[in-house]
Amino acid sequence: MLSVPHTVADKVAALPESPGVYLWKDAEGTVLYVGKAKRLRSRVRSYVATDHRESVKTRALMRLVSDVDTIVVPTEAHALILEANLIKEYKPRFNIALRDDKSYPYIKVTAQEPFPRVYVTRRLQHDGARYFGPYTDVGQMRRALNVVKRIFTVRSCNYDMPRQMPDRACLDHAIGRCRAPCILAQSQQEYREMIEEVIVFLDGRTDEVVGRVRARMQAAAGALDFERAAELRDALTHLERMEEPTVVLQVEGGDRDVVGYARDGDDACVALLRVRGGKLLARDTHFMENVDGDDDATVLSAYLARVYLPLEAKGEELLAPFDFADRALLQDALPGIVVHVPQRGPRRDLVDLAQQNARHLLEEQRVTGDETEERAGDPVYELQRQLGLQKVPRALVCFDISHAQGTDTVASCVWFQNGRPHRNEYRKFKVKTVDGIDDFASMREVVGRYFARRLEDQKPLPDLVVIDGGKGQLNAARDALDVLHLGALPLISLAKREEEIFFPGRSDSIRLSRRSPALRVLQQARDEAHRFALTFQRQQRTKRTVTSELLKLPGVGESKRRALLVRFGSIQGIREARPEEIAELPGFSVRGATKLLDALRASDPVHVPPPSPDIAS
Repeated sequence: MLSVPHTVADKVAALPESPGVYLWKDAEGTVLYVGKAKRLRSRVRSYVATDHRESVKTRALMRLVSDVDTIVVPTEAHALILEANLIKEYKPRFNIALRDDKSYPYIKVTAQEPFPRVYVTRRLQHDGARYFGPYTDVGQMRRALNVVKRIFTVRSCNYDMPRQMPDRACLDHAIGRCRAPCILAQSQQEYREMIEEVIVFLDGRTDEVVGRVRARMQAAAGALDFERAAELRDALTHLERMEEPTVVLQVEGGDRDVVGYARDGDDACVALLRVRGGKLLARDTHFMENVDGDDDATVLSAYLARVYLPLEAKGEELLAPFDFADRALLQDALPGIVVHVPQRGPRRDLVDLAQQNARHLLEEQRVTGDETEERAGDPVYELQRQLGLQKVPRALVCFDISHAQGTDTVASCVWFQNGRPHRNEYRKFKVKTVDGIDDFASMREVVGRYFARRLEDQKPLPDLVVIDGGKGQLNAARDALDVLHLGALPLISLAKREEEIFFPGRSDSIRLSRRSPALRVLQQARDEAHRFALTFQRQQRTKRTVTSELLKLPGVGESKRRALLVRFGSIQGIREARPEEIAELPGFSVRGATKLLDALRASDPVHVPPPSPDIAS
């Protein structure tokens, strides 16, 4: 196995099992090799874990390696495209050099022309056109293009209109594939309105196109233009039946800087993606410390003012993940650069990609710094964002109370680490100070006992406490934490009926989307706590019932009861045993076992004892 620097080995161990691109670098920071991976950790580890005797080039590469950098992307298709872009940018010496280096296809809309065309191209030019792609699946691209031509009747000719105009319309007009703007059967304004809908459709906003087409169909019907209304009806049917086209990356010819942000307590990480000419070419990172006490908007504003503003090479557009206080001041200080906080669409997809990279880098620092043994997944960061927590809830506990009509009241506490159950930290409780049905008092007792024991044993506290229930259970838990001076510990409750999340001291609740990964984490913890508590409650009820029945039997003490339950498991199991089996246990004889079975069978309401010999005679 080849030796690599310790910094590289530590980074490899901390990489995620997600798609991405890796860049091997030498001591001077020069990129030696760029590769793509379906699972980054497995792929990069394969370089370090073997000696590569079969590959002279790989052995030579690994002898020069001093560092590795990675960029996380959503899918393997993204990694394929990013790898090609980075190879063209850095021209690494260990990558294969291709003389005929073809790129991936795009759908081009010549929006700069009076009568735009829509066609496939592999060349990106700063000519004012709109580019959609690149498409790794050519068949998918062709299907999207066919839908455009069928629904929107875009012209297929290559005339330079209106400078070049034919004498008559082509066959497409005769078969209804084109409305013949070349002979002015369709006005330039109508044609451009149609092209705008094509752009919206290729942008993935099919719902908007459906709304526009429906409105125009109704207007045509109202004007008694039934032929036009029928055409729009058919187009609407096609749109409603198909899914949104999948676009890997939208290219608009401009340069962008995309900011991703992740935070965990006193540390924050900002990832800056540099998109040039519609291609993702690089990622810059910056770690920020001592941010405890400042909100995220303040931290992001400080980064943009101190780090981004002095940069010489900036894009034409800056995309930020959320709004911040000094946005207007920053906009004034960046003439010619537009600052956006996108909420949806391709721009938001780029921001989400930057966010994913920021989380990846922060996790990498945590893991390599021996602060944790396992990476927190994206749903955990989503939970932090949705709840407004300053610290990532890597460790959360969830409490639940269970009883049987006021008897056998018990409680459970389950521990989730990085979004997954950590069963070694599960705890169960018998409620000792509460009689009858009082979930609030039971919750107060259990939460107090749990955290008092954690403090006494000097064990780490969770980052988030979740209570199964509503405001009553939440306030009871808060009272218990206040007594222990743990009022600053993040605390919420999750009410099951409407999945409402309550916070201490706030009258209103929040509701997360049913599809939210953050909500799923809370639901999994709540359901696991309920399962664990219910199982323990049933065990206690069964044990109490069995024990009380055995207590009625003469000559059966505590040690004999324990031996019977261990051997046969239940009262029914004892009833069905033979005297010889019971006699094998310490303290029993065949005669004593027979008496025990007679007493148990007599107490069984379902069992009808056989008639005595005296009656039978």
